[in-house]
Amino acid sequence: MTSPMTETEKYEVIVVGAGAAGLSAALVLGRARRRTLVVDAGEPRNAPAAHMQGYLSRDGMPPAEFLAIGREEIARYGVELVRDRAVDASRDGEHGDFAVTLAGGRTVRSRALVIATGLKDELPDVPGVAERFGRDVLHCPYCHGWEVRDQPFGVLATTPMSVHQALMVSQWSKDVTFFLHKVAEQELSDDDLRRLAAAGVKVVPGEVAALVVEDDRLTGVRLAGGAPSGGGSTHERSVLFVAPRPVPQNDLLVRLGAELQETPFGAYPVIDERGLTTVPGLWAAGNASGFAEQVINAASRGYRAGAAINGELLMADLDARIGV
Repeated sequence: MTSPMTETEKYEVIVVGAGAAGLSAALVLGRARRRTLVVDAGEPRNAPAAHMQGYLSRDGMPPAEFLAIGREEIARYGVELVRDRAVDASRDGEHGDFAVTLAGGRTVRSRALVIATGLKDELPDVPGVAERFGRDVLHCPYCHGWEVRDQPFGVLATTPMSVHQALMVSQWSKDVTFFLHKVAEQELSDDDLRRLAAAGVKVVPGEVAALVVEDDRLTGVRLAGGAPSGGGSTHERSVLFVAPRPVPQNDLLVRLGAELQETPFGAYPVIDERGLTTVPGLWAAGNASGFAEQVINAASRGYRAGAAINGELLMADLDARIGV
């Protein structure tokens, strides 16, 4: 599946990123008989998760298995895949070819470029959170709520917006404790407090010092000394929900001059409904295009981009033949 490249090579489309969005775009393009290269750095966002949920017909499938099947499928249609990292990208004029430089020293070129590099989750700096992430430290109730339903939940506040997460997870458990951590109770609105009370969510002020883990499972959340609710006290919890800070991997988009828009979840490219950025020929899909693209949404975005790219390349070639 991996094609060795020892010199500059020309493709019709290069897809940077081999998650659900990138593989989906490549599948469409391969079936459309476009010479396509996928650059895979091998760092999927959902790697810590043992399974993925909510993807019709793939519910419960391990993410690694999902991606392995995707790589096999694109190979059937002649799509090439290289295990490498794209470290730079440039363009020859407004409508020229894209040049993508790989960490291995190779340079590849294409008429169209899809950025599907996703984002990284920056976790709260609390001992135990990173080690347990994807196991009993979770971030998405739609992804994992059913599997941990009815257990004692904790929610670690990272911003006042974490109230929304605490309210949402109460759909899966009636035993929810909201740890304010570094968020002051005064930062919560009266409506926030009323909704938390209505949902039966217990609010605990004070900074969280660490997670308590016994026999390789989360058993509690320990507060720092001097916390208003009891310095150093431990609250028994089996699951902790956190809201990582999303860090979009948009370096290539920036280098190519794509317009970005700031959101509460980071800077993402301005795109049309198909995924085309403000740079002609440059597309974004999956979490490279927005924060809330779960696996099934990312695959849809990739499909849409792939089909649109094929149509644009076709029309450009036809117009060139008739001199338009």
